[in-house]
Amino acid sequence: MQAKVRTVAFQGVDVLPVDVQVLIAPGNVAFAMVGLADKAVGESRERVRATLRAMGLVLPPQRVTVNLSPADLAKEGSHYDLPIALGLLAAMGVIEAGSLADYVVLGELALDGTLSRVPGVLPAAIAARAAGRGVICPAVCGGEAAWSGGGGGFREGLDTDSTDQPPIIAAPSLLALINHLRGKQALSPPEALMADDRALYPDLAEIKGQESAKRVLEVAAAGGHNLLMIGPPGSGKSMLAARLPGLLPPLEPEEALEASMVRSLAGDLGEGRLSRRRTFRDPHHSATLQALVGGGRYAKPGEVSLAHHGVLFLDELPEFSRATLEALRQPLETGRVTVARAAAHVTYPARFQLVAAMNPCRCGHLMEPSRACGRSPRCGADYQGKLSGPLLDRIDLAIDVPAVAAADLALPPPAESSADIAARVATARAVQRDRLAELDRKGKLVAVEADLAAGLFSERARNWSKPRCNADTDGALLATIAEPDAEGRALLSRAAERLGLSARAWHRTLKVARTLADLDGSDAVRRLHIAEALSYRRPQPRAALAA
Repeated sequence: MQAKVRTVAFQGVDVLPVDVQVLIAPGNVAFAMVGLADKAVGESRERVRATLRAMGLVLPPQRVTVNLSPADLAKEGSHYDLPIALGLLAAMGVIEAGSLADYVVLGELALDGTLSRVPGVLPAAIAARAAGRGVICPAVCGGEAAWSGGGGGFREGLDTDSTDQPPIIAAPSLLALINHLRGKQALSPPEALMADDRALYPDLAEIKGQESAKRVLEVAAAGGHNLLMIGPPGSGKSMLAARLPGLLPPLEPEEALEASMVRSLAGDLGEGRLSRRRTFRDPHHSATLQALVGGGRYAKPGEVSLAHHGVLFLDELPEFSRATLEALRQPLETGRVTVARAAAHVTYPARFQLVAAMNPCRCGHLMEPSRACGRSPRCGADYQGKLSGPLLDRIDLAIDVPAVAAADLALPPPAESSADIAARVATARAVQRDRLAELDRKGKLVAVEADLAAGLFSERARNWSKPRCNADTDGALLATIAEPDAEGRALLSRAAERLGLSARAWHRTLKVARTLADLDGSDAVRRLHIAEALSYRRPQPRAALAA
């Protein structure tokens, strides 16, 4: 008696097919599992035994062999429980093996037979539906499986029309699933639901003073630029960062699907409802390198990937370990992160917007006469020296956030709210989106996408590199959209010589200037845009100024 059930393994967000082959044959009574399974998969034999016992079934007194094919691919996770159990039931004749032929199965079994949530259902369902197969999963994961659509795959957004595809079966328990497959019970198809996005973000109107910082926050939101805020404790850096997501436009359907796939792999998708809100991740400065960029014994997505198409806020930036901060350099440049292990290389998307905050020195009060420490200015030089030049070169906007004066605190709340700024940001983003769409229609993005796609591991990764805002542009595309006028180019050339700007800093200045022009409603990048963009480059260390 033999049966086969399809399931999947994960390498990053790539979904690899796996066949669960079950053979029940005469021989010594045993339950053998082969196919490079990890401990969680090996323990499934006990969960399957307990589940069958709870249903009043027992394994035949013969030799049971379960092979997870391909045998040289590492298998990890508890989602193999359900396909193993269904393979056994098909081999025992409890259900027809043909009823499983068109399905990809994944789910974890509890000892009483109920099906528990497993990570990765959304990317697995997308891969299954793209191959023309149905999905069998736990009921608690049915919501995210329903977003896979009718074979629409990765690029066709959130289309859920699946009338021509095998259905998605989301069962609360193994018994209910058996009854459904045998035609004795009908399980309702799951619904693709959206999360409630009506929750309000903190409002910028709550912050008094810091008008310059608010302007820079608007520029960062309009162009997707990275931002560093330097200021003493209590000046409002964290409050400003927490209000950035409220200025950003909602995720496009394709972006929401990409971000949700990563969250699904991390088991962080909640009830399986997709959201168009942009993620705001703020890990503590004690976070390890693996927690921030991904990795671990079994490679998992890190904070940079969980912040995909959202905001990653690093408070107390110099307090992070040097190795952790330097690991940000590749994802900031490429929009993806590759975790290399002896067994495999996995790639996760990491197109996030970095917002960082730091004190000017360890005590936090450099250049404040009333509170200056006795080690100034060396205290500030040593503290700011923890950040490397290559990392700071990747930050588009760097500003001082001074302490708020008592006179500003006594003023009434500002009249301009986050909604007012968000409207201007949405207008600027719409201009960028239309500009990139027009260039795409003219075929001017083909070479750019080919350059960005070089060396990527999957077709899906090419989509992560597609430019969506000014901060994503580079090379020939940036030269096309951000060529300054004669006065602006002359100013930028003089500034590059005097400030020693690198080629990367030159290009990032042009990106910021393009965003400033979009906010002004200008088709051309002018001298005043270049001048303001240059003012946001990394300021000289305060310690050097004091010296």
